[in-house]
Amino acid sequence: MKNENAIRSWVVVALAVCVVGFAAVAAAAAEDETAAQAKEQIGVEGTFIRVAENDEGWVTVAYRTANEAVGEEYALIRVGMTLTETKGTQTITRDDIKLVTPDGKVLPLMTQEEAEKASGQLAMLTKRAAMDTDSVNYFPNTANRPCELRFFAAIAAPRASMAYDQVELASQTACVGVLYFHVPGGIQYGNYNLDVHFENSIVKVPMEIMNKDREKEFTEQWKEALKEQRHKK
Repeated sequence: MKNENAIRSWVVVALAVCVVGFAAVAAAAAEDETAAQAKEQIGVEGTFIRVAENDEGWVTVAYRTANEAVGEEYALIRVGMTLTETKGTQTITRDDIKLVTPDGKVLPLMTQEEAEKASGQLAMLTKRAAMDTDSVNYFPNTANRPCELRFFAAIAAPRASMAYDQVELASQTACVGVLYFHVPGGIQYGNYNLDVHFENSIVKVPMEIMNKDREKEFTEQWKEALKEQRHKK
């Protein structure tokens, strides 16, 4: 697992890089934020890798496959989750995970039945995602026990494995998996949120779907910010 201290060191840099692209998302989130959400920190570990945490939960996202699916009606997002609280456990259900579109629509996580009906399209996305080397394994040091998020059985062979509607998180578990969303009208450029509803707060992970020019600009700004940070150490 990645070191939590390393993550915390780049949170400020990440916010400086992302402030323009995520301003609208942050403004919308501020309308109903809890005390835990007010302390949320957002980090960048790659052009299409985001980490968001508050006093309750921690969520990592890799969304390159979704960014490459503009115009398509299904989004594949790889995700990691854990708790930042050191005591107790929480159950995250399928209904606790939402995708918020640039125009404010809130999309539910697909069910296994829906995924099976769309298996042709999702199998193609899954094959593309297999070529993606972006990692979601950025967790606090306390999360040292691997765990699988299995909201979906294997799309290519759905009867070969079991799908579950919930997962139990603890601060020791580093749970990773794949999420599928149906996006009516197709994925568009703009700012999306992956919202994970914990017991007392919502961790909102911003994801900007970018065209090639914006992707190049973002990557250059992020790398430059990292260089400046290293020089300050």
